Amino acid sequence: MKRRTFLKRLFGSFVTLFGLSGGTYYYARELEPNMLDIHTVNIESPKITNTFENYKILQFSDTHLGFNYTLQQLEDLVSKINQQNPDIVVFTGDLIDNPRTYKVTQKLVTILDQIQTKDGKYWIYGNHDHGGYGTDILRDIFNQGGFELLQNRHRQINKNGDIINILGVDDVLLGKPDIKQALQEVDQNFLTILLAHEPDFADVVKNYPVDIQLSGHSHGGQVQLPFIGYIYTPHLAEKYVEGFYSVGSFPLQLYVSRGIGTTRLPYRFFCKPEITVYHLKQI
Repeated sequence: MKRRTFLKRLFGSFVTLFGLSGGTYYYARELEPNMLDIHTVNIESPKITNTFENYKILQFSDTHLGFNYTLQQLEDLVSKINQQNPDIVVFTGDLIDNPRTYKVTQKLVTILDQIQTKDGKYWIYGNHDHGGYGTDILRDIFNQGGFELLQNRHRQINKNGDIINILGVDDVLLGKPDIKQALQEVDQNFLTILLAHEPDFADVVKNYPVDIQLSGHSHGGQVQLPFIGYIYTPHLAEKYVEGFYSVGSFPLQLYVSRGIGTTRLPYRFFCKPEITVYHLKQI
């Protein structure tokens, strides 16, 4: 373990044991988790045609319903998503924190169904979605909510012969990701965007003809401190934690979302929840 990683985890343990105190605790527990950041990013590529100039892709991730995140909060989030008027919406994993104990109601399906797009809604499994016997439960919820599952498969967005490819792989930790299968019959002359829950999977993806990877899982660490940064991130979100990375020699453009909810600890500190709106731009 590197010294920096050791110090972070040591301090993270301290925070876990003793908690955040006073006004800091109140802010991290009650205020910042509700301070949604709408993050706008331009994605540039020579593969983007006139047809897809300013095309809008909205990503949300890691709501973790049931762990200090409610259906009312999800409903408010959907309202904010619809205000962005996205062309497509992608969800990059972990809808429910613990599917085994969470009581699913029709209201959840109704809320997801209310997300409005021009060209579809797509999702992939996260590790919490597969965990707790959630695999079939989550598939049914998203199907009823009008989302298409991209589990080692792809979908073409075709506008008068101009195309962008949206791919998805199964969760790396608890699923069976197969990027080769996802890329089958994909025309590499067109922009290829991959949804992969765990961002560190980019070190595999960089060896394949993928232009963009969108991920979540990390929560941006949830707690960040000045001069130190994030305290702890889960396995396969330790190298790429939040924001933009250029990976490999191709290069692969990787974007990592801080996500919406929390897990393990109900805090966010200097790490606001976010949705990301990507605007496609020609070079």
